[in-house]
Amino acid sequence: MAQTTPIYPANETLNGVKFELFSDDEVRRIDMATRDVLETFGVQVSDDEARKLFKEAGCQVNEETWVVKIPSYVLDRALATCPKKYYLYGRNEDRTFPMEWLGKVNYTCFGTGIQVCDYLGHGEFETRDSTGKDVANIAKLCDALPGLSFFSLPVSAREWAGKGCEDVHEALISLTNTSMHFHHIDPVAANVKYYWEMVKAYYHGDEAEARAKPIMSMLVCPTSPLELSYNACQCIIQGARYGMPVNVLSMAMAGGSSSVYLAGTLVTHNAEILSGIVLSQLACPGAPIMYGSSTTCFDLKRGTAPVGSPELGLISAAVGKLGQYYKLPVFTAGM
Repeated sequence: MAQTTPIYPANETLNGVKFELFSDDEVRRIDMATRDVLETFGVQVSDDEARKLFKEAGCQVNEETWVVKIPSYVLDRALATCPKKYYLYGRNEDRTFPMEWLGKVNYTCFGTGIQVCDYLGHGEFETRDSTGKDVANIAKLCDALPGLSFFSLPVSAREWAGKGCEDVHEALISLTNTSMHFHHIDPVAANVKYYWEMVKAYYHGDEAEARAKPIMSMLVCPTSPLELSYNACQCIIQGARYGMPVNVLSMAMAGGSSSVYLAGTLVTHNAEILSGIVLSQLACPGAPIMYGSSTTCFDLKRGTAPVGSPELGLISAAVGKLGQYYKLPVFTAGM
């Protein structure tokens, strides 16, 4: 009898496997509900410069409540200038990769934790605050792993907490201990200028090359429900103007800071992300931007946000579909 080859050999990629959570019509319904929220109810924008940019673009701005209402034509104009593809540059050329709409899936580590466990022996561990040395060691470890495309801040340099510029030290430690692109997930608006100076320093002060090939990007979170904080606004604006990619990532919690229904949470999430993306394009049309998500459910019994829950997987799959709908590179929590 002739030996038959398995249809899906275990050592090969399952090309063509697809998980479609929504029909096209259902995605459009979420989009329409989101546009209604943005135009009718609006988003609170807690930064003067950001509100000015929204107002100059044609948005209705209430300076007493800081609520900004974003009409659909402003959203569509911003989405039209968002790049569908750009590169996240590493310190080594072979660690540079494209971030693109409908592109390949890339992986990174994630955080930011404030403690680590030291292995003391069989079944024995000691928990302590993380330090800059831990950031450096994890960066070196991740740099040696072939499955990761870029390095996200995994833990904090807690020895700098309260002494000023903890985030700047974390950026410097990360950049000097990885050859990959560095994704700062705890940026501070007042210190973005220092991140930019580090990126420029890598290129020997050549600002044009630093803008063309930034080796660092930032992640910022809207405050659920429906607020762009001062820190988020300024990181988005400065990142856009420096040419540093920005990941606008919502961490809404279904049943906590958003609707207990996942569809309702998606609308809140979508409105938060799109408002941040509009701001980036108002600050600098064509600025590299990501549609991000770490949105999950809220555990009403324990008061926690379980990022390992099935709901997070469902939301991430849904968010991936929404990002594709808007023709944007997507970043989601998962795995």
